[in-house]
Amino acid sequence: MLLAMTLLGGGASPETWAQGGAHQNAPSAGPITVDDFERYDAGEPPDQWVRVNSETEVRSAEQAIGDGEEFAVVEQDGDQFVRLYTRGEYIRFSQRTGKEFEWNLNTHPRLAWRWRALELPEGASEKGTNDTGGAVYVTFGKDWLGRPKSIKYTYSSSLPVGTVVSFGSLTVIVANSAAEPRQGAWQSVQRDVASDYRQVFGEKPPRRPVSITISGDSDSTNGVSKVDIDDIRLLPAQ
Repeated sequence: MLLAMTLLGGGASPETWAQGGAHQNAPSAGPITVDDFERYDAGEPPDQWVRVNSETEVRSAEQAIGDGEEFAVVEQDGDQFVRLYTRGEYIRFSQRTGKEFEWNLNTHPRLAWRWRALELPEGASEKGTNDTGGAVYVTFGKDWLGRPKSIKYTYSSSLPVGTVVSFGSLTVIVANSAAEPRQGAWQSVQRDVASDYRQVFGEKPPRRPVSITISGDSDSTNGVSKVDIDDIRLLPAQ
């Protein structure tokens, strides 16, 4: 799918998008762990993550995994994390606010995680052939047309960190990139989701996002993606 570059108001520079904006409210609580993947058996899908196709169609990770896909916990050097692997496929798994976890943006406006890209789909670009080896995105509800309103943070195959691409009610922000050094090494990301929402949608964010989703995507390029994700946390304001 061809994506159009959107110029966002408020004077946000690529560096601002790469690091996340500042949030002004004082924190009222400590960090909250959404998942560190330590509770699961290694080699098995993490069962707190589900495939949501609609409000009435929700499947467990084990039920939803198909050919050319892997979504399983890996143990390495005493640590556990989840691996998303695709071969010409697209996978996504979510945790829902009020179901698998709870999130109040007023007290915890920031989202943090660690990931590493072991393999990214060749020739992919969020502005063209829209495959993304790894993504973490937040869904907030629906727009007036009934489309999910989401911000998607990606590990891009080609675009530089800070690139912002928008189509419809979905905005993509490149958080890490193969164009930068250290692909294959663990990298930490922090985003002020409340600030990003204001810049993307031009309004105050809802108190409770709908869900957090992690995904791997190589269906358009018919390539391969392999990305590890760990330590997904909600953080209070700085």
